[in-house]
Amino acid sequence: MQGSLMIPTINMPSMIGRNNNNVGVFELSSSLSLSQPNLMEAGQLHHHQLLPLDMTQNNNTSESDVQRIREDEFFDSATKSGNSENQEAANSGGEDQEPRAKKKRYHRHTQHQIQEMEAFFKECPHPDDKQRKELSRELGLEPLQVKFWFQNKRTQMKTQQERHENTALRTENEKLRADNMRFREALSNASCPNCGGPTAIGEMSFDEHHLRLENARLREEIDRISAIAAKYVGKPVVSYPLLSPSSGTPRPLELGIGGFGGQPGLSGGDMYGAGDLLRSISGPTEADKPMIIELAVAAMEELIGMAQMGDPLWLTTLEGASILNEEEYVRSFPRGIGPKPAGFKCEASRETSVVIMNHVNLVEILMDVNQWSTVFSGIVSRGMTLEVLSTGVAGNYNGALQVMTAELQVPSPLVPTRESYFVRYCKQHADGTWAVVDVSLDNLRPSPSSRSRRRPSGCLIQEMPNGYSKVIWVEHVEVDERGVHNLYKQLVSSGHAFGAKRWIATLDRQCERLASAMATNIPTVDVGVITNQDGRKSMLKLAERMCISFCAGVSASTAHTWTTLSGTGADDVRVMTRKSVDDPGRPAGIVLSAATSFWLPVSPKRVFEFLRDENSRNEWDILSNGGVVQEMAHIANGRDTGNCVSLLRVNSANSSQSNMLILQESCTDTTGSFVIYAPVDIVAMNVVLNGGDPDYVALLPSGFAILPDGTTNGGNGGGESGHGGGGSLLTVAFQILVDSVPTAKLSLGSVATVNNLIACTVERIKASLSGEVA
Repeated sequence: MQGSLMIPTINMPSMIGRNNNNVGVFELSSSLSLSQPNLMEAGQLHHHQLLPLDMTQNNNTSESDVQRIREDEFFDSATKSGNSENQEAANSGGEDQEPRAKKKRYHRHTQHQIQEMEAFFKECPHPDDKQRKELSRELGLEPLQVKFWFQNKRTQMKTQQERHENTALRTENEKLRADNMRFREALSNASCPNCGGPTAIGEMSFDEHHLRLENARLREEIDRISAIAAKYVGKPVVSYPLLSPSSGTPRPLELGIGGFGGQPGLSGGDMYGAGDLLRSISGPTEADKPMIIELAVAAMEELIGMAQMGDPLWLTTLEGASILNEEEYVRSFPRGIGPKPAGFKCEASRETSVVIMNHVNLVEILMDVNQWSTVFSGIVSRGMTLEVLSTGVAGNYNGALQVMTAELQVPSPLVPTRESYFVRYCKQHADGTWAVVDVSLDNLRPSPSSRSRRRPSGCLIQEMPNGYSKVIWVEHVEVDERGVHNLYKQLVSSGHAFGAKRWIATLDRQCERLASAMATNIPTVDVGVITNQDGRKSMLKLAERMCISFCAGVSASTAHTWTTLSGTGADDVRVMTRKSVDDPGRPAGIVLSAATSFWLPVSPKRVFEFLRDENSRNEWDILSNGGVVQEMAHIANGRDTGNCVSLLRVNSANSSQSNMLILQESCTDTTGSFVIYAPVDIVAMNVVLNGGDPDYVALLPSGFAILPDGTTNGGNGGGESGHGGGGSLLTVAFQILVDSVPTAKLSLGSVATVNNLIACTVERIKASLSGEVA
């Protein structure tokens, strides 16, 4: 099956897209599989037939011209003078296609052209289409020539930087080796200072004697630190070593626990395949722990002040948003983690909301890294507790102190993730209010690659009647935003991408979702509503895993088990691959993931409604092309009607073809929206709807992340309180099984097919929504 893709038969026309409607040509030459592995078995072909489709790219004249220009313009990125040459190679489109015989052609840019492009590169290494066209007109070049020059220039700069870093590391390594040899020689030649003879330590070796002295010193240090910790948090410090991969495995979020679950899971990254990477990060040293405790106590005081103070610390804008007065902040909180690093920008925000969850469960979610990573899976791409300095008093998390690491994301491959190494401190205050604060520990372990750090950030949780809680969330970070793509610069610089509003909106939506899973008063008048309590829980649990898997493959995070492929075509489409083996929740074999982001001149609310509506699905979805999509069952999980989990059936127009089921979750709040779906097996879904274990249902999720473009202050407009103005930033991502044999080699044809699939979907969405723009 190598090099081919498989897709369920659903009356696919031979041409999808570029006809008189100018949508785009999409021909299938390999066989594409969006179905699950158990659908491939011969015994179940009566449920899903597999149809090989021709997905060969249409090599029309324009594509040949693009290929020729790209080959002519490719130059050696190591030369800066512009005297680079490029030889056009034969176009080999496949084994059955004869190579194109052409004379070798050479092209070199003029010195003036190179100087102008290098000057522009220093200001903007990622020019958009408009900037590339303007530059091409000024220099007398084709826009594609400018585009590929910038691509190669970025590659050159990255290569030079890596070479420089490798040289520095090699030099440091040689220096350490020399020091090691010098110390070894000094130890071997040690002499007694009194008699001048060789040293002797009785029957004990020198190393053993040294270890005994070190152990005695460490015991004294532990006693001293425990006394300091007890003074601040009221309980002796307990240190836990890093867990092995088999322990502390992430558990799905369960409702109704509400109690102190003992030791929280320490390996939050394994859910997303990041366990090995996170375990490579060591915890704090013994000498650092007193400083960490002191910093956490000071951060708690600062968080309370930031959450409760008003003017002049927080200035209110005309739109009602709060802006931090940085000068007043420095005067009010002179203690802290030091001045802002050069080139960093301050992002500070504060939001308040009442959520449908009691304060005990909220504290448990925040202090258990597994639950925290699950609830905020759209923001937290990975998280791990490195060491627990204090578990708090018996029965709750009052006084709990944890050293953690996390990677925060925006659901787009165009926005770099933000890594953070911090301490999390939880405390219950005299008035009953709970506070959870994070503060960076980068000053204890400086890293030149760190692009962000967290000043005291977190939330205050106040108990409200009827199981509700009032939450005041504060986010205060300093970040280097230079790696953000132009499309997302406005959104990120406004603070909406990582700000308090996004955290608290996500928490509010997830609390509603969790409450719906426990609801017992389900109305039975609506057709398709799932009333079986066990079936609702199983289906929501399956949808939750689908959403987590989608978020793990859509961002710029490098923490997951994906391998980014180079040379996949346009620089705005990222294609990754991974091999799945012995995972009941994923199909076995080679999986490709493709993701791209683009701007639409349509409000986020309209884009969300268009993509989640089953009646408009056949306008963009290749799975439902030519068929009628019908909602068979759904679970509402929020106040907004857009927050629901649906089971869709695609009724094929061809009676000889089998129908197909699609599991879909759509969720929206005032800061963003998701529409995530995956084909599922009919037999497996029957088990889930009857309350069976959903962990053994294989899923390959695809879908969309919708964000506002940052030009308005209202958020995305998907929720009830959102605004409808401004454009949208839409991220499209697909995960596709290209070979059911994990050891097979990945073919270039499969990569081209996935690129075609995502390009076709993008063009269809643009064509469908373009007519609505006034």
